[in-house]
Amino acid sequence: MLTFTALGPFQAWADGTPLDLGGQRQRAVLARLLVAGGRAVPVSTLIDELWPGDPPAQALSTIQGYVSRLRRALEPARAPREEAGVLVSATPGYALRAAAEQVDAWRFESLVKTDGSAAQVWAAMDTALGLWRGPALAEFGELSWAATEAARLEELRLIAVERRAGAGLALGRATSLAADLEAHASAYPLREEAWRLLAVALYRMGRQGEALAALRRARSVWREELGLDLSAGLRILEADMLAQRMEEPVPEESAALRVLVADDQALVRAGVRAMLGAEPGVTLAGEAADGEEAIAGVRATRPDVVLLDIQMPHLDGLAAARRILAEDRPPKVVMMTTFGSDENLYAALRAGVSGFVLKTSAPEQFLAAIRAAAAGDALIDPAVTTRLISAFAGRGDPGSPPALAGLSEARLDVLKLVARGLSNHQIGRTLALPEEEVAGLVKALLEHLDLVDRAQLVMAAYESGLVTPGEKAHFSSF
Repeated sequence: MLTFTALGPFQAWADGTPLDLGGQRQRAVLARLLVAGGRAVPVSTLIDELWPGDPPAQALSTIQGYVSRLRRALEPARAPREEAGVLVSATPGYALRAAAEQVDAWRFESLVKTDGSAAQVWAAMDTALGLWRGPALAEFGELSWAATEAARLEELRLIAVERRAGAGLALGRATSLAADLEAHASAYPLREEAWRLLAVALYRMGRQGEALAALRRARSVWREELGLDLSAGLRILEADMLAQRMEEPVPEESAALRVLVADDQALVRAGVRAMLGAEPGVTLAGEAADGEEAIAGVRATRPDVVLLDIQMPHLDGLAAARRILAEDRPPKVVMMTTFGSDENLYAALRAGVSGFVLKTSAPEQFLAAIRAAAAGDALIDPAVTTRLISAFAGRGDPGSPPALAGLSEARLDVLKLVARGLSNHQIGRTLALPEEEVAGLVKALLEHLDLVDRAQLVMAAYESGLVTPGEKAHFSSF
């Protein structure tokens, strides 16, 4: 698949391999067409903007040469007389033809405009900010069109940071957001929303004095820099804090978790339906009788968690899980099994499912599994954990995660505790670390090992031999 990245070093990629785009000015032609968002850019505009005020006599033929070489780089299999499909001629100039998901800047802008619940906004902003790898279009910063677009994208990035934080506060995540909001307000002291979010986060953590101090800092900066007092909105916020009129939001984590159940046995589906109907805070999003129906149901209902039978007709649960987890912003997947083969359970964990639960489990175990998966925890039913891990611990496999060489002692210690099934809160207590720092270390482990789920970290720890069944963990000091 051909993709383009502008949120950081500018580059085009073919199935993850960088393409040779030529020299700086030739690359600038492609970057300028990307900035146009699929619209045609006249050749005269390209000339004026690539050579501001001083175009060479052969500028037109030079542009044509750049386009020809870029076309060969982007579509190497295209026949000599075949019409280009990516960098196309569009009177009176050229245009870049690509889908939004092929261009990081286009996808980013679409994500920033996402509406919905706080959880949906949080997920969209988190994904959007994850696309950034550095300043946008920095290598073309001396060209006015690039500087203008970079500034526009940077403003959207700041909006995404603030929308994510606003959603996080609605979800009850003030503690994990406070440090980042402090840094954000300090870096952008003239942004009203930065100070509002910081003050609200501190207040909701019970740090009322620090919340009011943050607003005093904002007032001082604004008077010094702008000669202005706080905005009306921040003054009202300050007054509400002083009068203790601030209301705590109802965290959306307490809103009902939506679960889709997929099993070819109607009796199993009916049992899960009855169980969910009797449990506050959990609701049935849909049902499916096979893997294909499960995939369609996920796309239609966007559940939080999928309970997926590992063996079903038409498309089995393992294949369905792989396809569901390959979707954009997938739900958590918990496999259901009566016993199952070790190979299938092992493969499911490798695919990124959050774990598995026995169909014979008591309702409270099912519900605990749903809540644990939704919270991002890995769960492996204790009835089969020892057998499964013992069978595959230390097993070499070409598809295994990379070796753990190069990981710091801190990350290795966290990985050991993740493998033991501890939550971030429990790991923090064990290692005397703030919970948000543990979350950062877990995220760094996933990125380093190119994994997507906490359950895969468990498997990586056992596969590598870092942890073995029955072993007591030993940890370095920090």
